Amino acid sequence: MSDPHHDRPQGPFDIPDVPDCIPRRLKPWLFIFFVLIVQFSGGLYLAAASNMVGSTALMQEDILMAGYAQLVGMAINFAVMFRLKFRFSNRVGLLICGTVLILSTYICASTTSVPVLVAAGFIAGWFRMWATFICNSTIQLWLTPQRDMAVFFCYVYLVVDSVIQLSGMLAVYTSFFAGWQYTHWLMIGLLALMMLLTVLLVRPVHVPLHIPLLGIDWIGAGLWSVFMLCFTFICVYGNFYDWWEAIEIRGAALTAAACLGINLWRATFLHHPYISFTALTNRNVVRATFIYLVFFTLLATEHVFEHTYAATILGFDNTNMIDLNWYVLAGIVAGCGFTYGAFALRRWRYKTMTAIGFLFATLYLAYFYFFMGREVEKEMLFIPLFCRGFGSVVISIIFLTSILQGGMHFFVFPQALTVNGFTGAVMSATLAPAIIGEWLRHRVAANAATLSAALTDFNQSAAGIPLPALYGRVQVQALAISMKEIYGWLLIASILCLLVIVVSYGPVRPGAIFPKWRTIRKIFRRSLKEAPPQHC
Repeated sequence: MSDPHHDRPQGPFDIPDVPDCIPRRLKPWLFIFFVLIVQFSGGLYLAAASNMVGSTALMQEDILMAGYAQLVGMAINFAVMFRLKFRFSNRVGLLICGTVLILSTYICASTTSVPVLVAAGFIAGWFRMWATFICNSTIQLWLTPQRDMAVFFCYVYLVVDSVIQLSGMLAVYTSFFAGWQYTHWLMIGLLALMMLLTVLLVRPVHVPLHIPLLGIDWIGAGLWSVFMLCFTFICVYGNFYDWWEAIEIRGAALTAAACLGINLWRATFLHHPYISFTALTNRNVVRATFIYLVFFTLLATEHVFEHTYAATILGFDNTNMIDLNWYVLAGIVAGCGFTYGAFALRRWRYKTMTAIGFLFATLYLAYFYFFMGREVEKEMLFIPLFCRGFGSVVISIIFLTSILQGGMHFFVFPQALTVNGFTGAVMSATLAPAIIGEWLRHRVAANAATLSAALTDFNQSAAGIPLPALYGRVQVQALAISMKEIYGWLLIASILCLLVIVVSYGPVRPGAIFPKWRTIRKIFRRSLKEAPPQHC
Protein backbone atom coordinates (compact mmCIF):
# COMPACT_ATOMS: atom_id res chain seq x y z
CA MET A 1 0.00 0.00 0.00
CA SER A 2 1.22 3.51 -0.71
CA ASP A 3 1.87 5.93 2.10
CA PRO A 4 -0.13 9.14 1.63
CA HIS A 5 2.47 11.13 3.57
CA HIS A 6 5.10 10.36 0.93
CA ASP A 7 2.88 11.08 -2.10
CA ARG A 8 3.86 14.10 -4.15
CA PRO A 9 1.26 16.84 -4.53
CA GLN A 10 -1.28 15.92 -7.15
CA GLY A 11 -1.99 19.47 -8.31
CA PRO A 12 -5.50 20.62 -9.21
CA PHE A 13 -7.76 17.67 -9.88
CA ASP A 14 -8.54 17.09 -13.53
CA ILE A 15 -10.11 14.40 -15.69
CA PRO A 16 -8.15 14.08 -18.95
CA ASP A 17 -10.99 12.08 -20.52
CA VAL A 18 -13.15 15.23 -20.58
CA PRO A 19 -12.03 18.04 -22.94
CA ASP A 20 -10.99 21.39 -21.51
CA CYS A 21 -14.00 23.12 -23.03
CA ILE A 22 -15.81 21.80 -19.94
CA PRO A 23 -14.80 23.78 -16.80
CA ARG A 24 -12.56 21.74 -14.55
CA ARG A 25 -14.92 22.15 -11.59
CA LEU A 26 -17.81 20.65 -13.56
CA LYS A 27 -15.97 17.58 -14.85
CA PRO A 28 -16.49 15.42 -11.71
CA TRP A 29 -20.18 16.33 -11.66
CA LEU A 30 -20.57 14.88 -15.14
CA PHE A 31 -19.49 11.48 -13.81
CA ILE A 32 -21.71 11.85 -10.74
CA PHE A 33 -24.60 12.45 -13.15
CA PHE A 34 -23.60 9.29 -15.01
CA VAL A 35 -23.39 7.18 -11.85
CA LEU A 36 -26.84 8.37 -10.75
CA ILE A 37 -28.32 7.28 -14.09
CA VAL A 38 -26.59 3.90 -13.84
CA GLN A 39 -27.76 3.36 -10.28
CA PHE A 40 -31.35 4.20 -11.18
CA SER A 41 -31.17 1.67 -14.02
CA GLY A 42 -30.78 -2.07 -13.60
CA GLY A 43 -33.67 -3.59 -15.50
CA LEU A 44 -36.08 -4.42 -12.66
CA TYR A 45 -37.71 -2.51 -9.80
CA LEU A 46 -38.83 -4.59 -6.84
CA ALA A 47 -40.96 -1.74 -5.49
CA ALA A 48 -43.27 -2.21 -8.50
CA ALA A 49 -43.47 -6.00 -8.06
CA SER A 50 -47.17 -5.94 -7.15
CA ASN A 51 -47.95 -4.04 -10.35
CA MET A 52 -45.93 -6.51 -12.41
CA VAL A 53 -47.70 -9.45 -10.79
CA GLY A 54 -51.06 -7.94 -11.60
CA SER A 55 -50.31 -7.35 -15.29
CA THR A 56 -48.21 -10.42 -16.12
CA ALA A 57 -48.28 -14.14 -15.45
CA LEU A 58 -45.32 -13.80 -13.10
CA MET A 59 -45.37 -14.59 -9.38
CA GLN A 60 -43.96 -12.43 -6.63
CA GLU A 61 -41.12 -14.94 -6.20
CA ASP A 62 -40.20 -14.71 -9.89
CA ILE A 63 -39.75 -10.95 -9.70
CA LEU A 64 -37.80 -11.19 -6.44
CA MET A 65 -35.51 -13.81 -7.98
CA ALA A 66 -34.78 -11.58 -10.97
CA GLY A 67 -34.21 -8.59 -8.71
CA TYR A 68 -31.80 -10.46 -6.46
CA ALA A 69 -30.02 -11.81 -9.55
CA GLN A 70 -28.99 -8.20 -10.14
CA LEU A 71 -27.26 -8.24 -6.76
CA VAL A 72 -25.48 -11.48 -7.67
CA GLY A 73 -24.29 -9.94 -10.93
CA MET A 74 -22.99 -6.88 -9.11
CA ALA A 75 -21.22 -8.96 -6.46
CA ILE A 76 -19.51 -11.30 -8.92
CA ASN A 77 -18.13 -8.35 -10.90
CA PHE A 78 -15.99 -7.04 -8.02
CA ALA A 79 -13.23 -9.57 -8.63
CA VAL A 80 -12.51 -8.31 -12.16
CA MET A 81 -13.52 -4.65 -12.04
CA PHE A 82 -9.91 -3.41 -11.77
CA ARG A 83 -8.88 -5.53 -14.73
CA LEU A 84 -11.76 -4.08 -16.76
CA LYS A 85 -10.69 -0.55 -15.86
CA PHE A 86 -7.15 -1.20 -17.10
CA ARG A 87 -8.39 -2.92 -20.26
CA PHE A 88 -10.93 -0.36 -21.56
CA SER A 89 -10.99 3.41 -21.56
CA ASN A 90 -13.78 5.21 -19.70
CA ARG A 91 -15.45 6.12 -22.98
CA VAL A 92 -15.54 2.55 -24.30
CA GLY A 93 -16.61 1.12 -20.94
CA LEU A 94 -19.50 3.56 -20.53
CA LEU A 95 -20.73 2.95 -24.08
CA ILE A 96 -20.61 -0.83 -23.59
CA CYS A 97 -22.40 -0.65 -20.25
CA GLY A 98 -25.00 1.79 -21.54
CA THR A 99 -25.81 -0.46 -24.50
CA VAL A 100 -26.14 -3.60 -22.38
CA LEU A 101 -28.22 -1.82 -19.72
CA ILE A 102 -30.61 -0.49 -22.35
CA LEU A 103 -31.09 -3.99 -23.78
CA SER A 104 -31.52 -5.51 -20.32
CA THR A 105 -34.04 -2.86 -19.31
CA TYR A 106 -36.04 -3.44 -22.49
CA ILE A 107 -36.02 -7.21 -21.96
CA CYS A 108 -37.18 -6.87 -18.34
CA ALA A 109 -40.07 -4.67 -19.48
CA SER A 110 -41.11 -7.02 -22.28
CA THR A 111 -40.56 -10.65 -21.30
CA THR A 112 -42.65 -12.92 -19.11
CA SER A 113 -40.13 -15.77 -19.23
CA VAL A 114 -38.62 -16.28 -15.79
CA PRO A 115 -35.23 -17.65 -17.01
CA VAL A 116 -34.87 -14.76 -19.46
CA LEU A 117 -35.86 -12.28 -16.75
CA VAL A 118 -33.33 -13.70 -14.29
CA ALA A 119 -30.57 -13.77 -16.93
CA ALA A 120 -31.32 -10.17 -17.91
CA GLY A 121 -31.25 -9.11 -14.27
CA PHE A 122 -27.90 -10.86 -13.69
CA ILE A 123 -26.33 -9.27 -16.77
CA ALA A 124 -27.74 -5.85 -15.86
CA GLY A 125 -26.22 -6.12 -12.39
CA TRP A 126 -22.82 -7.08 -13.79
CA PHE A 127 -22.64 -4.13 -16.20
CA ARG A 128 -24.25 -1.78 -13.71
CA MET A 129 -21.36 -2.49 -11.33
CA TRP A 130 -18.81 -1.97 -14.08
CA ALA A 131 -20.28 1.41 -15.06
CA THR A 132 -20.51 2.46 -11.42
CA PHE A 133 -16.86 1.60 -10.84
CA ILE A 134 -15.81 3.50 -13.96
CA CYS A 135 -17.46 6.68 -12.68
CA ASN A 136 -16.50 6.37 -9.02
CA SER A 137 -12.87 5.44 -9.66
CA THR A 138 -12.52 8.40 -12.03
CA ILE A 139 -13.49 10.92 -9.36
CA GLN A 140 -11.92 9.13 -6.38
CA LEU A 141 -9.03 11.57 -6.01
CA TRP A 142 -11.46 14.46 -6.26
CA LEU A 143 -13.42 13.05 -3.32
CA THR A 144 -10.37 12.16 -1.22
CA PRO A 145 -6.94 13.31 -2.44
CA GLN A 146 -5.40 11.24 0.38
CA ARG A 147 -7.09 8.09 -1.00
CA ASP A 148 -8.81 7.54 2.34
CA MET A 149 -11.36 4.78 1.75
CA ALA A 150 -13.33 5.67 4.86
CA VAL A 151 -14.17 8.95 3.13
CA PHE A 152 -14.75 7.32 -0.25
CA PHE A 153 -17.13 4.64 1.06
CA CYS A 154 -19.25 7.30 2.77
CA TYR A 155 -19.85 8.79 -0.67
CA VAL A 156 -20.43 5.37 -2.24
CA TYR A 157 -23.12 4.34 0.23
CA LEU A 158 -24.71 7.78 0.19
CA VAL A 159 -25.25 7.40 -3.56
CA VAL A 160 -26.09 3.68 -3.69
CA ASP A 161 -28.43 3.42 -0.69
CA SER A 162 -30.14 6.74 -1.44
CA VAL A 163 -30.83 5.72 -5.02
CA ILE A 164 -32.31 2.42 -3.81
CA GLN A 165 -34.94 4.39 -1.89
CA LEU A 166 -35.49 6.97 -4.63
CA SER A 167 -35.75 4.39 -7.43
CA GLY A 168 -38.44 2.56 -5.46
CA MET A 169 -40.43 5.77 -5.13
CA LEU A 170 -39.92 6.54 -8.83
CA ALA A 171 -41.19 3.09 -9.83
CA VAL A 172 -44.29 3.24 -7.62
CA TYR A 173 -45.24 6.81 -8.54
CA THR A 174 -44.74 6.08 -12.23
CA SER A 175 -46.85 2.91 -11.94
CA PHE A 176 -49.59 4.88 -10.17
CA PHE A 177 -49.84 7.64 -12.77
CA ALA A 178 -49.02 5.64 -15.92
CA GLY A 179 -47.82 2.02 -15.80
CA TRP A 180 -44.89 0.07 -14.41
CA GLN A 181 -43.35 -0.23 -17.90
CA TYR A 182 -42.97 3.54 -18.16
CA THR A 183 -40.21 3.47 -15.55
CA HIS A 184 -38.23 1.25 -17.91
CA TRP A 185 -38.85 3.53 -20.88
CA LEU A 186 -37.74 6.53 -18.81
CA MET A 187 -34.51 4.78 -17.81
CA ILE A 188 -33.85 3.73 -21.41
CA GLY A 189 -34.09 7.39 -22.36
CA LEU A 190 -31.72 8.46 -19.58
CA LEU A 191 -29.22 5.73 -20.52
CA ALA A 192 -29.38 6.90 -24.14
CA LEU A 193 -28.69 10.45 -22.90
CA MET A 194 -25.70 9.16 -20.95
CA MET A 195 -24.33 7.48 -24.05
CA LEU A 196 -24.85 10.64 -26.10
CA LEU A 197 -23.02 12.75 -23.52
CA THR A 198 -20.26 10.14 -23.42
CA VAL A 199 -19.80 10.36 -27.18
CA LEU A 200 -19.77 14.17 -27.08
CA LEU A 201 -17.89 14.89 -23.85
CA VAL A 202 -15.66 11.88 -23.05
CA ARG A 203 -12.56 11.35 -25.16
CA PRO A 204 -11.07 7.91 -25.95
CA VAL A 205 -7.98 8.42 -23.78
CA HIS A 206 -5.36 5.69 -24.15
CA VAL A 207 -5.21 3.40 -21.13
CA PRO A 208 -1.64 3.42 -19.69
CA LEU A 209 -0.04 0.02 -19.14
CA HIS A 210 -2.71 -1.69 -21.22
CA ILE A 211 -3.59 -4.97 -19.45
CA PRO A 212 -5.39 -7.72 -21.41
CA LEU A 213 -8.13 -9.86 -19.92
CA LEU A 214 -5.85 -12.86 -19.56
CA GLY A 215 -5.38 -15.12 -16.58
CA ILE A 216 -8.92 -14.61 -15.27
CA ASP A 217 -10.59 -17.73 -13.93
CA TRP A 218 -13.79 -17.42 -15.95
CA ILE A 219 -14.79 -21.00 -15.12
CA GLY A 220 -14.57 -20.11 -11.43
CA ALA A 221 -16.62 -16.98 -12.06
CA GLY A 222 -19.35 -19.06 -13.67
CA LEU A 223 -19.35 -21.61 -10.86
CA TRP A 224 -19.52 -18.91 -8.17
CA SER A 225 -22.37 -17.25 -10.05
CA VAL A 226 -24.34 -20.51 -10.20
CA PHE A 227 -23.69 -21.10 -6.50
CA MET A 228 -24.97 -17.63 -5.58
CA LEU A 229 -28.01 -17.94 -7.85
CA CYS A 230 -28.88 -21.36 -6.41
CA PHE A 231 -28.52 -19.99 -2.89
CA THR A 232 -30.85 -17.13 -3.82
CA PHE A 233 -33.31 -19.54 -5.45
CA ILE A 234 -33.56 -21.62 -2.27
CA CYS A 235 -34.20 -18.58 -0.09
CA VAL A 236 -36.73 -16.98 -2.45
CA TYR A 237 -38.71 -20.08 -3.50
CA GLY A 238 -38.27 -22.14 -0.34
CA ASN A 239 -41.63 -21.32 1.19
CA PHE A 240 -43.43 -21.61 -2.15
CA TYR A 241 -42.08 -25.12 -2.78
CA ASP A 242 -42.36 -26.16 0.89
CA TRP A 243 -38.60 -26.27 1.29
CA TRP A 244 -36.96 -29.70 1.26
CA GLU A 245 -40.16 -31.48 0.28
CA ALA A 246 -39.73 -30.22 -3.28
CA ILE A 247 -37.30 -31.63 -5.83
CA GLU A 248 -36.62 -28.09 -7.08
CA ILE A 249 -35.17 -27.01 -3.73
CA ARG A 250 -33.19 -30.23 -3.28
CA GLY A 251 -31.82 -29.91 -6.81
CA ALA A 252 -30.78 -26.30 -6.23
CA ALA A 253 -29.07 -27.28 -2.96
CA LEU A 254 -27.13 -30.11 -4.64
CA THR A 255 -26.11 -27.82 -7.51
CA ALA A 256 -24.96 -25.12 -5.09
CA ALA A 257 -22.97 -27.66 -3.05
CA ALA A 258 -21.35 -29.08 -6.19
CA CYS A 259 -20.35 -25.64 -7.50
CA LEU A 260 -18.97 -24.61 -4.11
CA GLY A 261 -17.01 -27.87 -3.74
CA ILE A 262 -15.54 -27.62 -7.24
CA ASN A 263 -14.51 -24.01 -6.68
CA LEU A 264 -12.83 -24.81 -3.37
CA TRP A 265 -11.05 -27.78 -4.97
CA ARG A 266 -9.85 -25.67 -7.90
CA ALA A 267 -8.62 -22.99 -5.52
CA THR A 268 -6.12 -25.50 -4.09
CA PHE A 269 -4.06 -25.65 -7.29
CA LEU A 270 -4.91 -22.62 -9.45
CA HIS A 271 -2.39 -19.81 -9.27
CA HIS A 272 -5.11 -17.14 -9.47
CA PRO A 273 -8.55 -18.60 -8.69
CA TYR A 274 -11.51 -16.29 -9.02
CA ILE A 275 -11.84 -16.24 -5.22
CA SER A 276 -8.86 -17.56 -3.28
CA PHE A 277 -8.63 -19.11 0.16
CA THR A 278 -6.73 -16.00 1.25
CA ALA A 279 -9.82 -13.89 0.60
CA LEU A 280 -12.23 -16.43 2.09
CA THR A 281 -10.25 -16.88 5.31
CA ASN A 282 -9.08 -13.32 5.88
CA ARG A 283 -9.88 -12.33 9.46
CA ASN A 284 -11.59 -9.07 8.54
CA VAL A 285 -13.65 -10.74 5.82
CA VAL A 286 -14.82 -13.46 8.23
CA ARG A 287 -15.61 -10.88 10.89
CA ALA A 288 -17.57 -8.72 8.44
CA THR A 289 -19.52 -11.76 7.21
CA PHE A 290 -20.48 -12.70 10.76
CA ILE A 291 -21.53 -9.15 11.64
CA TYR A 292 -23.57 -8.87 8.43
CA LEU A 293 -25.41 -12.12 9.15
CA VAL A 294 -26.24 -11.09 12.72
CA PHE A 295 -27.06 -7.44 12.02
CA PHE A 296 -29.18 -7.93 8.91
CA THR A 297 -31.02 -10.84 10.52
CA LEU A 298 -32.07 -8.41 13.23
CA LEU A 299 -33.28 -6.02 10.52
CA ALA A 300 -34.82 -8.72 8.31
CA THR A 301 -38.25 -7.59 9.49
CA GLU A 302 -37.76 -4.81 6.94
CA HIS A 303 -38.42 -7.32 4.14
CA VAL A 304 -40.95 -9.51 5.95
CA PHE A 305 -42.98 -7.36 8.34
CA GLU A 306 -43.06 -3.74 7.27
CA HIS A 307 -45.00 -4.17 4.03
CA THR A 308 -47.42 -6.63 5.64
CA TYR A 309 -47.90 -4.42 8.69
CA ALA A 310 -48.51 -1.28 6.63
CA ALA A 311 -50.87 -2.99 4.16
CA THR A 312 -52.79 -5.47 6.35
CA ILE A 313 -52.94 -3.78 9.75
CA LEU A 314 -52.63 -0.06 8.94
CA GLY A 315 -54.43 -0.30 5.59
CA PHE A 316 -51.88 1.71 3.56
CA ASP A 317 -51.98 1.61 -0.24
CA ASN A 318 -48.84 1.44 -2.41
CA THR A 319 -48.28 5.18 -2.58
CA ASN A 320 -48.60 5.62 1.18
CA MET A 321 -46.22 2.72 1.79
CA ILE A 322 -43.61 4.02 -0.63
CA ASP A 323 -43.75 7.41 1.10
CA LEU A 324 -42.08 5.66 4.04
CA ASN A 325 -38.92 5.52 1.92
CA TRP A 326 -38.43 9.21 2.67
CA TYR A 327 -37.93 8.35 6.33
CA VAL A 328 -35.36 5.67 5.48
CA LEU A 329 -33.64 8.09 3.10
CA ALA A 330 -33.33 10.65 5.89
CA GLY A 331 -31.67 8.00 8.06
CA ILE A 332 -29.25 7.05 5.27
CA VAL A 333 -28.20 10.65 4.65
CA ALA A 334 -27.79 11.30 8.38
CA GLY A 335 -25.89 8.01 8.83
CA CYS A 336 -23.46 8.79 6.00
CA GLY A 337 -22.92 12.30 7.34
CA PHE A 338 -22.33 11.03 10.87
CA THR A 339 -19.96 8.28 9.70
CA TYR A 340 -18.03 10.79 7.60
CA GLY A 341 -17.57 13.15 10.53
CA ALA A 342 -16.97 10.61 13.30
CA PHE A 343 -15.34 7.67 11.51
CA ALA A 344 -13.57 9.16 8.49
CA LEU A 345 -12.46 12.50 9.97
CA ARG A 346 -12.30 12.01 13.74
CA ARG A 347 -11.14 8.37 13.47
CA TRP A 348 -13.54 6.86 15.98
CA ARG A 349 -12.83 3.20 16.69
CA TYR A 350 -14.51 0.35 14.82
CA LYS A 351 -15.90 -0.87 18.14
CA THR A 352 -17.57 2.48 18.85
CA MET A 353 -19.11 2.70 15.39
CA THR A 354 -20.32 -0.91 15.55
CA ALA A 355 -21.97 -0.24 18.90
CA ILE A 356 -23.71 2.81 17.43
CA GLY A 357 -24.99 0.74 14.49
CA PHE A 358 -26.39 -1.93 16.79
CA LEU A 359 -27.84 0.75 19.09
CA PHE A 360 -29.92 2.12 16.23
CA ALA A 361 -31.01 -1.41 15.29
CA THR A 362 -32.11 -1.88 18.90
CA LEU A 363 -34.08 1.38 18.82
CA TYR A 364 -35.75 0.25 15.58
CA LEU A 365 -36.86 -3.06 17.08
CA ALA A 366 -37.87 -1.51 20.42
CA TYR A 367 -40.12 1.05 18.75
CA PHE A 368 -42.05 -1.55 16.79
CA TYR A 369 -42.30 -3.86 19.79
CA PHE A 370 -43.70 -1.25 22.15
CA PHE A 371 -45.74 0.93 19.79
CA MET A 372 -46.94 -1.39 16.99
CA GLY A 373 -50.72 -1.32 16.69
CA ARG A 374 -53.68 -0.22 14.60
CA GLU A 375 -53.60 3.34 15.94
CA VAL A 376 -50.14 4.17 14.54
CA GLU A 377 -50.11 7.11 12.12
CA LYS A 378 -47.76 7.23 9.15
CA GLU A 379 -45.73 10.09 10.64
CA MET A 380 -45.10 7.98 13.78
CA LEU A 381 -43.07 5.54 11.69
CA PHE A 382 -40.37 8.14 11.07
CA ILE A 383 -38.35 7.18 14.16
CA PRO A 384 -37.96 3.42 13.54
CA LEU A 385 -37.39 3.76 9.79
CA PHE A 386 -34.88 6.56 10.35
CA CYS A 387 -33.04 4.34 12.84
CA ARG A 388 -33.02 1.42 10.40
CA GLY A 389 -31.53 3.51 7.60
CA PHE A 390 -28.99 5.11 9.94
CA GLY A 391 -27.79 1.87 11.54
CA SER A 392 -27.56 -0.18 8.34
CA VAL A 393 -25.48 2.38 6.46
CA VAL A 394 -23.10 2.83 9.42
CA ILE A 395 -22.45 -0.93 9.65
CA SER A 396 -22.02 -1.24 5.88
CA ILE A 397 -19.47 1.58 5.61
CA ILE A 398 -17.25 0.62 8.51
CA PHE A 399 -16.98 -3.08 7.71
CA LEU A 400 -16.35 -2.48 4.02
CA THR A 401 -13.56 -0.14 5.11
CA SER A 402 -12.18 -2.80 7.45
CA ILE A 403 -11.71 -5.22 4.55
CA LEU A 404 -9.23 -2.89 2.84
CA GLN A 405 -7.50 -2.45 6.21
CA GLY A 406 -7.13 -6.22 6.62
CA GLY A 407 -3.51 -6.35 5.43
CA MET A 408 -4.18 -8.58 2.41
CA HIS A 409 -2.36 -8.28 -0.91
CA PHE A 410 -4.13 -5.84 -3.20
CA PHE A 411 -4.58 -8.57 -5.81
CA VAL A 412 -6.79 -10.37 -3.26
CA PHE A 413 -8.72 -7.24 -2.29
CA PRO A 414 -11.21 -7.41 -5.25
CA GLN A 415 -11.90 -11.04 -4.38
CA ALA A 416 -12.66 -10.02 -0.79
CA LEU A 417 -15.06 -7.40 -2.17
CA THR A 418 -16.89 -10.17 -4.04
CA VAL A 419 -17.29 -12.13 -0.81
CA ASN A 420 -18.38 -8.95 0.96
CA GLY A 421 -20.89 -8.17 -1.79
CA PHE A 422 -22.41 -11.64 -1.57
CA THR A 423 -22.66 -11.71 2.22
CA GLY A 424 -23.57 -8.05 2.70
CA ALA A 425 -26.06 -7.67 -0.15
CA VAL A 426 -27.27 -11.04 -1.42
CA MET A 427 -27.39 -13.02 1.82
CA SER A 428 -28.75 -10.12 3.87
CA ALA A 429 -31.56 -9.67 1.35
CA THR A 430 -32.44 -13.37 1.00
CA LEU A 431 -31.30 -15.63 3.84
CA ALA A 432 -32.38 -13.54 6.83
CA PRO A 433 -35.85 -12.73 5.39
CA ALA A 434 -36.33 -16.42 4.57
CA ILE A 435 -35.59 -17.38 8.19
CA ILE A 436 -37.78 -14.64 9.68
CA GLY A 437 -40.55 -15.33 7.17
CA GLU A 438 -40.66 -19.02 8.03
CA TRP A 439 -40.64 -18.16 11.74
CA LEU A 440 -43.57 -15.79 11.20
CA ARG A 441 -45.54 -18.39 9.26
CA HIS A 442 -45.28 -20.92 12.09
CA ARG A 443 -46.14 -18.37 14.78
CA VAL A 444 -49.19 -17.13 12.86
CA ALA A 445 -50.48 -20.69 12.51
CA ALA A 446 -49.96 -21.39 16.23
CA ASN A 447 -51.54 -18.13 17.39
CA ALA A 448 -54.46 -18.47 14.98
CA ALA A 449 -55.17 -21.94 16.37
CA THR A 450 -55.12 -20.56 19.93
CA LEU A 451 -57.44 -17.68 19.10
CA SER A 452 -59.78 -19.92 17.12
CA ALA A 453 -60.25 -22.23 20.10
CA ALA A 454 -62.50 -19.60 21.67
CA LEU A 455 -64.75 -19.54 18.58
CA THR A 456 -66.04 -23.09 18.71
CA ASP A 457 -69.32 -21.76 20.04
CA PHE A 458 -69.41 -18.87 17.61
CA ASN A 459 -73.22 -18.64 17.61
CA GLN A 460 -73.07 -17.33 21.16
CA SER A 461 -69.72 -15.54 21.27
CA ALA A 462 -69.88 -13.87 17.87
CA ALA A 463 -73.56 -13.45 17.17
CA GLY A 464 -74.25 -11.27 14.20
CA ILE A 465 -70.75 -11.58 12.69
CA PRO A 466 -70.40 -13.68 9.51
CA LEU A 467 -68.06 -16.61 9.96
CA PRO A 468 -65.62 -15.63 7.15
CA ALA A 469 -65.31 -12.10 8.57
CA LEU A 470 -64.80 -13.53 12.04
CA TYR A 471 -61.96 -15.77 10.96
CA GLY A 472 -60.50 -12.90 8.93
CA ARG A 473 -60.28 -10.91 12.15
CA VAL A 474 -58.66 -13.88 13.84
CA GLN A 475 -55.97 -14.06 11.15
CA VAL A 476 -55.22 -10.33 11.41
CA GLN A 477 -55.01 -10.56 15.19
CA ALA A 478 -52.79 -13.64 14.98
CA LEU A 479 -50.52 -11.80 12.53
CA ALA A 480 -50.21 -8.80 14.85
CA ILE A 481 -49.46 -10.98 17.88
CA SER A 482 -46.89 -13.05 15.97
CA MET A 483 -45.10 -9.99 14.65
CA LYS A 484 -44.93 -8.51 18.14
CA GLU A 485 -43.50 -11.78 19.52
CA ILE A 486 -40.77 -11.91 16.90
CA TYR A 487 -39.94 -8.23 17.38
CA GLY A 488 -39.55 -8.98 21.09
CA TRP A 489 -37.16 -11.89 20.58
CA LEU A 490 -35.12 -9.93 18.04
CA LEU A 491 -35.01 -7.00 20.46
CA ILE A 492 -33.59 -9.26 23.18
CA ALA A 493 -30.98 -10.61 20.73
CA SER A 494 -30.06 -7.08 19.67
CA ILE A 495 -29.61 -5.94 23.27
CA LEU A 496 -27.36 -8.93 23.97
CA CYS A 497 -25.25 -8.18 20.88
CA LEU A 498 -24.95 -4.56 21.96
CA LEU A 499 -23.80 -5.60 25.42
CA VAL A 500 -21.18 -7.96 23.97
CA ILE A 501 -19.82 -5.16 21.78
CA VAL A 502 -19.72 -2.68 24.66
CA VAL A 503 -17.76 -4.97 27.00
CA SER A 504 -15.35 -6.14 24.28
CA TYR A 505 -11.98 -4.52 23.59
CA GLY A 506 -11.38 -2.99 20.18
CA PRO A 507 -8.65 -0.31 19.84
CA VAL A 508 -8.43 -0.34 16.02
CA ARG A 509 -9.20 2.92 14.23
CA PRO A 510 -9.74 3.46 10.49
CA GLY A 511 -6.57 3.65 8.40
CA ALA A 512 -7.52 2.25 5.00
CA ILE A 513 -5.48 4.06 2.32
CA PHE A 514 -5.97 3.20 -1.35
CA PRO A 515 -2.73 2.70 -3.32
CA LYS A 516 -1.88 4.82 -6.34
CA TRP A 517 -3.37 3.73 -9.64
CA ARG A 518 0.06 3.23 -11.18
CA THR A 519 0.93 0.94 -8.25
CA ILE A 520 -2.22 -1.10 -8.87
CA ARG A 521 -1.38 -1.39 -12.57
CA LYS A 522 2.09 -2.69 -11.72
CA ILE A 523 0.58 -5.27 -9.35
CA PHE A 524 -1.74 -6.65 -12.03
CA ARG A 525 0.88 -6.47 -14.75
CA ARG A 526 3.39 -8.38 -12.61
CA SER A 527 0.79 -11.01 -11.75
CA LEU A 528 0.21 -11.69 -15.45
CA LYS A 529 3.93 -12.21 -16.08
CA GLU A 530 4.32 -14.55 -13.11
CA ALA A 531 1.10 -16.54 -13.55
CA PRO A 532 1.40 -20.01 -15.10
CA PRO A 533 -1.32 -21.22 -17.48
CA GLN A 534 -4.65 -21.88 -15.77
CA HIS A 535 -6.01 -25.43 -15.66
CA CYS A 536 -9.57 -26.54 -15.19
